[in-house]
Amino acid sequence: MDGRDLVRSVRMVGSVRGMRTVRSAWRRRRADARTVAARGAERARVPGLLAGAEPGPGGGVVRFARSELLVRVAVGGAVFWSWDAASPSPSYALPGAVPEPDERARLEPHANGGWQVVSERLTVVVSRRGAVELRTPGGVVLRREEPPRWWETEDGVGGRWVQRSEVPADARFFGLGGRAGGPRLREGTYGLRNTGPGGAFGPGDDPLRPTMPVQMVVSDAGTHLVFHDNSWAGRVTLREGEEGAGSGHDRPGSCEVRMEGGPVRGWMVAGTPARVLSTWAALTGAPALPPSWALGPQHARCGSDGEREVRRIVHGYRERDLPLSVLHLDIGCPDADGAFAAGLERFPDLPRLAEDLLEEGVRLVPSVVPPAGASAQDAACRSGLELDGRGVFVQGRRVLGEVWTGERPFLLSRSGWAGMQRYGGSRPADVATGWPGIRASLSQVLGLGLCGVPYSGSDVGGDEGSPSPELYLRWFQLGAWMPLFRTRSGDGAARREPWEFGPEVLAHAGRAMRERERLHPYFVTLTHLARLTGAPYVRPVWWGASGDRELRDCEDAFLLGDALLVAPVLEEGAVRRAVPLPAGRWYDTVTERAYEGPGRVVLDAPPAGIPVLARAGAVIPVRGPDGGLELEAWAPVPGRTGGGSVVRDSEDGREVAEVERYTSRSLSGRVVVEREGEEARVPCPVRVRGLPASGQR
Repeated sequence: MDGRDLVRSVRMVGSVRGMRTVRSAWRRRRADARTVAARGAERARVPGLLAGAEPGPGGGVVRFARSELLVRVAVGGAVFWSWDAASPSPSYALPGAVPEPDERARLEPHANGGWQVVSERLTVVVSRRGAVELRTPGGVVLRREEPPRWWETEDGVGGRWVQRSEVPADARFFGLGGRAGGPRLREGTYGLRNTGPGGAFGPGDDPLRPTMPVQMVVSDAGTHLVFHDNSWAGRVTLREGEEGAGSGHDRPGSCEVRMEGGPVRGWMVAGTPARVLSTWAALTGAPALPPSWALGPQHARCGSDGEREVRRIVHGYRERDLPLSVLHLDIGCPDADGAFAAGLERFPDLPRLAEDLLEEGVRLVPSVVPPAGASAQDAACRSGLELDGRGVFVQGRRVLGEVWTGERPFLLSRSGWAGMQRYGGSRPADVATGWPGIRASLSQVLGLGLCGVPYSGSDVGGDEGSPSPELYLRWFQLGAWMPLFRTRSGDGAARREPWEFGPEVLAHAGRAMRERERLHPYFVTLTHLARLTGAPYVRPVWWGASGDRELRDCEDAFLLGDALLVAPVLEEGAVRRAVPLPAGRWYDTVTERAYEGPGRVVLDAPPAGIPVLARAGAVIPVRGPDGGLELEAWAPVPGRTGGGSVVRDSEDGREVAEVERYTSRSLSGRVVVEREGEEARVPCPVRVRGLPASGQR
């Protein structure tokens, strides 16, 4: 916490958010004081004046008096930039070889006395003092990066650095990992270190896991993503801009990135949100496919009651006819040194337990915590200290172990960094139980999706304590539309299975679970589309209309794929809520009443369910009454067409998915659904909604 952080915290000290911010900042300060060595004498350095340039593949090198800048456009449109000859590899974020340069992009002189690299999707302009501008092909500035400043030690080794930038006055910041205070990131300082908050957190806290220096910035000029490829500890300070009224001048938004060391390098991508994340996924790796069963309802048991309690929970779901796909053995089940407690009395025959649950259609997933204790008595710690007096635990050559399974693995991590989507999903933990917590959980999922991590979710009801029946139900109804849908309970009074909150909550929760199961084929399709395109399942409502300013400011609703708009209830006592609509016709999925966007409508949100709307023309795969695949087509606007994609799951195997594409159109008052490229009839039943039954085909 520096002086500016303290001032911001004091301004908010009268609020709960302010107190949480102060506590969180001081906890980090104490941790840093214990583990980070004090800085010695330092000297400042800036690039200086332009000295020359050397064209190269995809761009070139621009030299300054005291530094040099590399700009290179890669095949696919991503731009790599770095100072002081930093290479794009090695990098934790990139899965393998660095993308090849785009030979069509050239470094050439610019009218302002600097240099520029022109590519198909954007132009990078470098000024005489080292400022870097990201521009659209039409010349509109999306971002201006000021020259970096380094503070180096006297011997010239290492050096912390800062880089400031400006964005348009109307721009909105998103991303930086799973942030509780998002998804739109307002003025404030956001830490870049994967640590816990020291307790349950809400929107005013900075949980810092998972965190990543990935910003998505949306403005009228366009959308761009910036990734500072540096895994050192640091922080990002953001300030939204202001547009001048009348003859007043605009104040641009600003971003300041400070790192404690490491290279000054990164990647920039521009385009539509869909194109930006597609390019980002191509750069950092396609998201891993979760198994089909991981898209069903899940429950985590936190505590040490053992096998009997596990069987009680599963029996509770089954006797109430509630679907359950996964049961997690969560914190409290591993033993002290992180290995799963399979040999303890609590689980006398773990393999048999797993087999019994599998026969009931429930997968058993253990939580494994593999830390090395910071003690000379710990074998791993002792061996690390013996290898290197500075406490380096891994040295020497890299060893790769390759394992092939018959089915897709399931991996969740509470921590991670850019590129973590290649290995699995994220379960941001420690969300405070309360109405602010439910907002924080939605913010995290949206933020992670915009950083390229599509599969995530938080525990229904929060991390600890006993939520009210109303809060639990509203959180449950939100969770049913998240990629990871998981409830969680603890010991004794902390039991939080759906039936613990009374018959009314149980009835409404059961309805939400059954709707989730009905839409299972749609979630399966979204997982495959995320792997193919990088698009998250859960998307901000501005996803297809980033130029709509009202949608850019919406933080309490989201799109599930292209077809559905979900408006959860995030306030106590609310039974109606305003819903923002992107352009086009939208149908209430309960009443089938049509609404026209863009605009806002006020819809009923009774305890029985939250507002969910379907886009006109959408074709959605669902489970029919017999468990087979059906298509649900929402009537398109006359004179317009619609459609959707279907991916049939391959029994959790690794085969390449086949994407079936369907179109819908109105024809003489009837709705016709056809498969692209096929003249034969659609190979599954089709149910049209939004029209009388006679208008179906």
